[in-house]
Amino acid sequence: MNYTLVVDEDSSRQRFDSFLAQMTGLSRCQVQRLIREGAAQLDGSVETRCSPRLRVGQRVGVEIGEPRPTTLIPSPLPLEVVFEDDHILVLNKVAGMVVHPSPGHSQDTLVNVLVHRITDLSGIGGKLRPGIVHRLDRDTSGLMVVAKHDAAHQGLAEQFAQGTISKLYVALVAQLRGPGLFEREGIIDTAYGRDPRDRKRFSSMVDQGRRAVTRYRITDRFSQGAMRVECRPVTGRTHQIRVHLADRGCPVIGDTVYGGRAMQSNRLIDRQALHAHLLGFVHPVTGETLQFEGEVPDDFRRAEEILRGGGEWR
Repeated sequence: MNYTLVVDEDSSRQRFDSFLAQMTGLSRCQVQRLIREGAAQLDGSVETRCSPRLRVGQRVGVEIGEPRPTTLIPSPLPLEVVFEDDHILVLNKVAGMVVHPSPGHSQDTLVNVLVHRITDLSGIGGKLRPGIVHRLDRDTSGLMVVAKHDAAHQGLAEQFAQGTISKLYVALVAQLRGPGLFEREGIIDTAYGRDPRDRKRFSSMVDQGRRAVTRYRITDRFSQGAMRVECRPVTGRTHQIRVHLADRGCPVIGDTVYGGRAMQSNRLIDRQALHAHLLGFVHPVTGETLQFEGEVPDDFRRAEEILRGGGEWR
């Protein structure tokens, strides 16, 4: 399976291995192994270094061999399927479900469920991430698309890498400090990178980093500074919406990582109130333009009803 993409302005200055990982859905370690084995190209020539910084207009490619058989344990956990055909599956992920196996989660992940449901699931994402083109955080609910075979995986991965996937999230947030979200709608456009004080977290308050852009629109204002906000991520950085809102002083209610101590005692919801509500893309095989809507789950709906009725969030 071959991937070829042209570097755009948003990806300029990105590391070679990082760009390939984003483009293919493979892990950074998998991509680095492919580069060292001579399977990656830069402007038509084999590139065995992982660290070159990319320039606008460069052509990047990688050749991925046949996937090895998976050793994952199938799980019969239920799955809310929104759409399915021979090529892709769109699902509404429940909050609390980890997307792919990790320490402490070897049998109860979305991948385990998919392996149980789809016997010939695409293996291009690696032994531990078959079919996975993108992911949602464990405690974020909402829509995801899964590739059933490698051709579908490649077509979807290219759309994610090029930023042509349409995504809309809904969040319940609380204004605590900082500049806030005073305009009804706007754009948060920042540098983005690891938090220098905690490498497990991300921050938009960095001097240098990759560009991160989120469009937002406030759809409801409640008591105690709580709001319902729609967010459209233009770029797809890890934790981007949560970080952008928190750094504006309006963390997602229930987000104990970026919301701090104030969120540890919230009365509304036991996880971050963030839901991937809309997902749109071009079908990687048929070329049809598709858009799906995933209803918010019960815990999000109850929290919103409490806020709308004037209830306290803390």
